[in-house]
Amino acid sequence: MIGNTIFKALADPTRRAIFEKLATGSMNASSLRQGMEISQPAMSQHLSVLRTAGLVREQRDGRFVNYEVDPEGLMHIARWLSKYRLYWPARASDLNDVLKDMDE
Repeated sequence: MIGNTIFKALADPTRRAIFEKLATGSMNASSLRQGMEISQPAMSQHLSVLRTAGLVREQRDGRFVNYEVDPEGLMHIARWLSKYRLYWPARASDLNDVLKDMDE
């Protein structure tokens, strides 16, 4: 299941930080490493995991490679979350009722 791969990829805090940086725009690996204490080989490995999960894609420009968020990967997450969207309003209403009871 692709969802498991996606969530495993995002379970790592370093990969989440890389993904969040890429959410601001396309970057190369050197730019992604700025502000992070991570080696080039480790960055390559993290990017590989994110690519395999379908969360990141690469654009080659000669010998340079830029990475960006792959919208298709985000669609998988959105579809998974949509199954639970109807569940939360009812739960929030139940919580509101409990909080009202506690105030009385």
